[in-house]
Amino acid sequence: MKSLDKQIDQLFSDLKSTCGGVKNDYFGLIYLENEFNIPREKAINQIAFGGNDYGIDGFHFDRDTKNFYIFQFKYSNTYSQFKDSLQRLIDVGLEVVFVSPNADSNKNQIINQMRSSLINNRSIIEQVCFRFIYLGDPTEAERSQVLDKLREDLENKKYYIDEFFKNREITFIVEYRSFSGKVGSIVDQRKTHIYDFPMKDVISYKGPNNETMHIGLINLTSLNTIFCDMGVRFFERNIRYGLGEYEAVNRAISKSLKSILIDQKESPLIFAFNHNGITLYAEHIEHIDGHYRIIAPRLLNGAQTVTTFSKFMESNFDNPQLKQNKALLEELYVLCKIISNSSQEFVTAVTINNNRQNPVEPWNLHANDLIQLQLQDKLKEDVGIYYERQENAFQSIDIEEEGITEAKAIELIKLTQTFLV
Repeated sequence: MKSLDKQIDQLFSDLKSTCGGVKNDYFGLIYLENEFNIPREKAINQIAFGGNDYGIDGFHFDRDTKNFYIFQFKYSNTYSQFKDSLQRLIDVGLEVVFVSPNADSNKNQIINQMRSSLINNRSIIEQVCFRFIYLGDPTEAERSQVLDKLREDLENKKYYIDEFFKNREITFIVEYRSFSGKVGSIVDQRKTHIYDFPMKDVISYKGPNNETMHIGLINLTSLNTIFCDMGVRFFERNIRYGLGEYEAVNRAISKSLKSILIDQKESPLIFAFNHNGITLYAEHIEHIDGHYRIIAPRLLNGAQTVTTFSKFMESNFDNPQLKQNKALLEELYVLCKIISNSSQEFVTAVTINNNRQNPVEPWNLHANDLIQLQLQDKLKEDVGIYYERQENAFQSIDIEEEGITEAKAIELIKLTQTFLV
């Protein structure tokens, strides 16, 4: 560490008059020179000195491996230092670099340098690799709930990269590394959840800051396909998981499904009239060949409908009446709102205001706040306890897979009451 401190001090002294920036910016310069054997005069043009960098501290194109690297550097042992800059990269960074490079005339020079390298090498780049370099242990960063959530948000922006490369298949890799050379698990991008399905009678509506809402009718089987594929990730932006099959709302939905699909006492067309509807958030939505393509959907409201329908289908899997009346499934629709092109704060407000049909306590509204994710990390890492910030979540997880050693969870409300006492 002392040797690295001296190198940074010397670089800062030698180059601050021409490069500017602060001492920590030179940490990245040392990494590029050492890791890729880049001459200093070239490496200087691949590092962000100063601010307005949109969460990008450096870049490099390796012609031999055909990898394009995008870096964040933190001269720190603490992985939490990545949180704010990673959020900037998600919120605006990728869009500025890959889609709208001229949106900000005051952006850091590195954005122009990076854009030029991307365009010049567009035809030969095969992988875009995000590397997060710091002094700590990369395995600790990988266990963080906060960084895991932000990593998924970053991966959900891959459609910007696909657009830049004209839908040519580009591998997307995110990894944490220590400056000393220790590497965490290098994992290819999780599956990008993309779904094409029909929607009936769709209209669109713009919000005050260009948020978009598509409103139409969606088939229950389409929702069930998403839930079966994504599992509990489908609920990650919701306030809570399902309320349980014995709650009044779920009993009513089950009764209606039985009446339509098993007993044939009601027309499937009546279901949409009796249902309040559901709300989804999607990273991106577009109309293609009569279908709607939805990228990275998340359920904001309607967990009871989705979980109840799924359980109904499972419990009646061998029911001959359901098999006989299978065609009726294609006529089961619910009203659906799909929100896109919106900020996290806007999505949170929509989630709160769309979850009023079942009693929602004030503390439930903060289940997805970043501080709650940080508490979840803290309790798991320090004492092996699961922090149940989302109502009913503990019963849905595999505690061994999550690294939990205690058999009981700490609930959000009880922890809050303890702090207050």
